[in-house]
Amino acid sequence: MHLNQCITPANRLLDGLPEIEYKGLMMKFEIVNLVHKEVLCNAGDKINYVYFPIQSIISLMKHIDAEKTLEVGMIGNEGMLGSTLLLGIDEAPFKAVVQKTGATLRMSATAFNQELEQRLLFKQQLKRYLYLSLSQLVQNAACIRFHVVEERLARLLLMIRDREQSQSFHITQESLAQMMGVRRVGVTIAAGSLQNKKLISYKRGNLIINNNAGLEAISCSCYQRDNETYRRIFNA
Repeated sequence: MHLNQCITPANRLLDGLPEIEYKGLMMKFEIVNLVHKEVLCNAGDKINYVYFPIQSIISLMKHIDAEKTLEVGMIGNEGMLGSTLLLGIDEAPFKAVVQKTGATLRMSATAFNQELEQRLLFKQQLKRYLYLSLSQLVQNAACIRFHVVEERLARLLLMIRDREQSQSFHITQESLAQMMGVRRVGVTIAAGSLQNKKLISYKRGNLIINNNAGLEAISCSCYQRDNETYRRIFNA
């Protein structure tokens, strides 16, 4: 459905724009409902749409080989999918899979490119986001190399919490293992440790974060660094 004045989107990239810029852009978007496990694009596909999540979460996946994939990025209401169009590149660098069902703002790539030329503040905001995305890719690579599974799992759960805006959500151990690029048994052990420390409750895919401060304390430093980078870039 097309966006109308009765709907108030909650995408932080767009919310940070001046009101006149924001209202003009809203006329160009439509709201779509993305569905869990829906593939929005594969690596190498032409980018036909850009997506600004409101309630949904999108995972950026990299195929390692025929059987292994790794999540290299996560996009929620803080970001967008399709930012390489800012560089004049309309080829998707990663496979994009919907991790959480929910409402999302969508615009055609053609309309998006037109808006970039006409709205300089919008373009500048997205350039900051592109820098942030590159920074997070590097941080994620370092995280995978140097941090243990339990720390990484705590970080991932906090990232999902922030994008869900909820202390509880549904996610399977299989999905967590795929996102982290580890075996399922590794997630089982790490989740069990977090439960024993009473930081989370987890049963049949239903996860509840019981202690925010405790989970943040046990997570790897990458979580705080990502948040600090976001605040620094978007307070500029």
